[in-house]
Amino acid sequence: MTFSPRTPHSRAVSTAPHVSFAQTEQLHQLVGDWFIANARDLPWRRAECSAWGVMVSEFMLQQTPVKRVLPVWEEWMRRWPTPKDLAAEESAEAVRAWGRLGYPRRAQRLHSAAQAIVLEHHGDVPGTYEQLLALPGVGSYTAAAITSFAFGRHATVIDTNIRRVHARAISGKGLPNKSLNAAETRLAETLMPTDEQASCLWNAATMELGALVCTAKSPTCNICPIRHLCAWVAAGKPETEYTPQGQSWHGTDRQLRGAMMAVLREAHHPIPKELITNFSPDIVAPKNLLAVVKSLRTLGSSQEQIQRCYEGLLADGLASEKDDLVSL
Repeated sequence: MTFSPRTPHSRAVSTAPHVSFAQTEQLHQLVGDWFIANARDLPWRRAECSAWGVMVSEFMLQQTPVKRVLPVWEEWMRRWPTPKDLAAEESAEAVRAWGRLGYPRRAQRLHSAAQAIVLEHHGDVPGTYEQLLALPGVGSYTAAAITSFAFGRHATVIDTNIRRVHARAISGKGLPNKSLNAAETRLAETLMPTDEQASCLWNAATMELGALVCTAKSPTCNICPIRHLCAWVAAGKPETEYTPQGQSWHGTDRQLRGAMMAVLREAHHPIPKELITNFSPDIVAPKNLLAVVKSLRTLGSSQEQIQRCYEGLLADGLASEKDDLVSL
């Protein structure tokens, strides 16, 4: 969604217990102005981007950084520019095109959502929070984000970046709680401008501030537009109650499942299941799969973990087996 410097800055719904009414208006103004001047030029923010393009970006950006999403999103939109285009494909093609974004079940859910959009909404992404929430794979955050960013309607968007800005600027805490609670939700709703355009700007701007400036581990407070209003800075930046930990990867089931999926994506046809379940050098891979099979086998996973992950892929519907042949 494109935001103009003429976008109005409006009044909040009510005053949060941690911040005065005047400060709330100042926050809206400063963060909005900063965003207009500093926001990244992302294709799903441009005026010409369809609601479907925004929806695809929101699915892909869950737990995945922008730099990894960009090339996949661009290829996805080239191949499937509308929900109807994706719905006409097999689910396996969506998973294959998902590449290495991780959490491939998101691709399945997006494919299911596309089918529902075609069947229930004549191929157009629905424009209300309630309709979006009813789609397969769409939770409260995603429904709010699409409502705001794709349709310019009032919705309270709460992601990790937004929660972190609120925690520091308003509550004086280094980090938000480990999981979203009712108090944080009330605060986010209280801080929302009532004007639709201003609310969309506030959602996008606060999220961007958290992503680029008010980061989890190394915030650059010296360039923050609201540092003089920040309760955490005013308190001397007290230590956080916990240290944010990146998700482990090496040796995990996620890593092994990802390596198995890489083989299946490259195969484009059913392959003997022993190619991904038996790491013996006696099992020879076809030439076109040599690289991905080698990467899988270098993990040195135990047979117990291999079997657990393989069965998990089958149970999740990410792979299917017939006559000892397996495919997406």
